[in-house]
Amino acid sequence: MFIRLTGCPLRCVYCDTTYAFTGGRKIAIDAVIAQVEQYQSKYITVTGGEPLAQPGCLNLMARLLDKGYVVSLETSGALDVSEVDPRVVKVMDLKTPSSGELSRNRYQNIDYLSAKDQLKFVIGNDEDYDWAKAVLTEYDLPNRCEILFSPVMGQQNPTELAEKILKDRLPVRFQLQLHKILWDDAHGK
Repeated sequence: MFIRLTGCPLRCVYCDTTYAFTGGRKIAIDAVIAQVEQYQSKYITVTGGEPLAQPGCLNLMARLLDKGYVVSLETSGALDVSEVDPRVVKVMDLKTPSSGELSRNRYQNIDYLSAKDQLKFVIGNDEDYDWAKAVLTEYDLPNRCEILFSPVMGQQNPTELAEKILKDRLPVRFQLQLHKILWDDAHGK
């Protein structure tokens, strides 16, 4: 189950959730938890926008964890993750050059990643790929957490990216945005 929080301080060129920049409605954490409890899912992903931009995000995740849910956080990596409950699975981006937000990367966040977490690189072109390879080595990322390489849909050919990863024998997991393949980029599925 996804809990999508509104708002994001970044403006990545390839963003596929611009609808989450504004709008939404304020809902008390108790009401969010009551909605979650209506479903049989035990796995909750808190996403956005940028969920850490919302003041109640940390409390929401802690309360869900205390109720026995497995909680993951999808974050841009531009905001401090040091206060995220260590029980949360962090899925953090490092913004590549083509994102237009490279300068927003908060590299200190890497210190808060562990083997259960994931670090994602969204690859839009060869420059992004080469940059991501260099960062893998510089920060010894494969020995820290799981690494994901994901193509920018409609910009980076997924087959070509997969072939580069195999040719270079990178210790990364190739990831496609399955929701775009299954539901043609529809929201709320």
